Formats: sequence, C-alpha cells, structure tokens
Amino acid sequence: MTAGDPFDALPLPSPYPPGSRYHGIPPALHTEPDGRQVPYLRRRLLPRTDGLTPLAEHIVGAGDRLDLLADRYLGSADQWWRIADANPALDPRELTATPGRRIVIALPGAGAGADHG
Repeated sequence: MTAGDPFDALPLPSPYPPGSRYHGIPPALHTEPDGRQVPYLRRRLLPRTDGLTPLAEHIVGAGDRLDLLADRYLGSADQWWRIADANPALDPRELTATPGRRIVIALPGAGAGADHG
C-alpha cells in the first residue's frame, strides 16, 4: 500500500483573488459530444440579503455609478458588485439610473456566501 500525496487533500487555489465575486466558485468541465472538454465557471448565486451587514444608505444623485460609489464607501471601485448584491436588480445599472432612489451599501456579514434557495 502506498501513501498518497498529502497535498492531494488540499483544495485547489482559486484563480480569482479574494476580493473577486468569483473567488471560491468552483470551476467545472463540460464534455462535448466529440469528447472535448470545455472548462467553465459554475453559476454564482447571489448571497441572501439578510446575511449582509448594512454600512450606509445612499440616495442616488445625477452621475452616480456603482463603481464610483464602491470607491467612496468600500474603498475600491472593483467592489461595485457588493452594492449590486445588496440591492437585487436584473441589471445593476438600474440601481443608479433614477436620482432619488435609495440603495443600501453593505458588507458581507456572518451569512455571506449563503446562497438563495
């Protein structure tokens, strides 16, 4: 009996950095009828909004964009998706399309990563 490589039990590192909305989403392979394998990223489910920690409420003004709001409130324009997650909409651009709309700025909470469903 041979001992397996102890590193085989470790999860593979994510190809996405920890701040990415895709960090931790496992990759998968689709096998085409001809046997060719095509890698893809599994669907990312939105976190439950009750698992988020509210940071602020923002009243949308003319010229607001999610990346600009993320930079202001979260310190990084790349984190715009966190605002979109906290304010579900079919198209994230809808969130800043109407001046006067109230949107929640939230951080991941204890329930972060919990999927709807």
